[in-house]
Formats: sequence, C-alpha cells, structure tokens
Amino acid sequence: MKDIIRIVGIFGIGGIGKTTISKDIYNQIYSQFEGSCFLKNIRETSKQVGGLIKLQEILHFQILGKKLDIYDVDRGMNVIKHRLYSKRVLLILDDVDELVQIEKLVGDRDWFGLGSRIIVTTRDQQLLKIFEVDLEYELKLLDDNEALRLFSLHAFKKEV
Repeated sequence: MKDIIRIVGIFGIGGIGKTTISKDIYNQIYSQFEGSCFLKNIRETSKQVGGLIKLQEILHFQILGKKLDIYDVDRGMNVIKHRLYSKRVLLILDDVDELVQIEKLVGDRDWFGLGSRIIVTTRDQQLLKIFEVDLEYELKLLDDNEALRLFSLHAFKKEV
C-alpha cells in the first residue's frame, strides 16, 4: 500500500482553510519523502504571463535543488516526468482552478516514484473527479457552536 502513488483532493469554498490544512499536512510529513514541494496560489500564478513555466521551475527546484530555465511548458512537462519518475515525492498543488494546471504540473501518476503523495486543493470538486483523484475531502463551514469553540480555544486558550 505504501508503494502506490496517491492523489488526494481537498475542496470547499474560498477561505475555508484548504491551504492552511494542506500546509499543516506538508509540514508534518515532508521529511518522509526524497523531495517535496508546496506550490501555492496556482490559480493566481498561472494567469500571469509564463506562470505555468514559473510553477514548473519552482517544482523542479524545490524537489531537486537545481535551478532550471524552462522556456516552454511542454519541455517543462518532459523535464518533470524524466527527472522525477524515480523519486518518492510529496507535492501540494494549492488553489487549482483549471484542469490544465494539474496536467502541466502532475501529468500522469507515472511522472513520480512509487510512494509519492500529491495533494490538490481547489474550490471545484469537478476538477478532482475529472482528474480521478484517489480520495476527496470536502471542507465544510463550522456551525456557530463549533466556530465559537475554535475561536475561544485559540484566542483564550480555553474551551467554552
């Protein structure tokens, strides 16, 4: 079970805490992998000129520690696939809003080594279904009592 590549999706409305939860997961387990990368603000970054290329360069640098000038998205896909296929990695794709973003950064499962874990956060559950993630988690709003309890715990260090 540890040898398979798992892709997990976290979805819910904006501002609910998807990034916070995925960052916490990342911080707890990144050291268990040969390489790791937390790509934040994918929606915003990919809309900039050369944004997907920039994200591919960050992914490559964070996992392998080598700076690489990628001048073309398709070349970037090939570089990721050929240099990371044997590496057990943890990759977080934060705030994805288009399938093309996942396709250009993750491609297929065989781009990464056995035991790799990929987490995708999005507002759009349909993206997760199309990409066929292994598990989906929906973050829901807290009810008033849960919200008050959480606020009290963090603000006053005690439960109400």
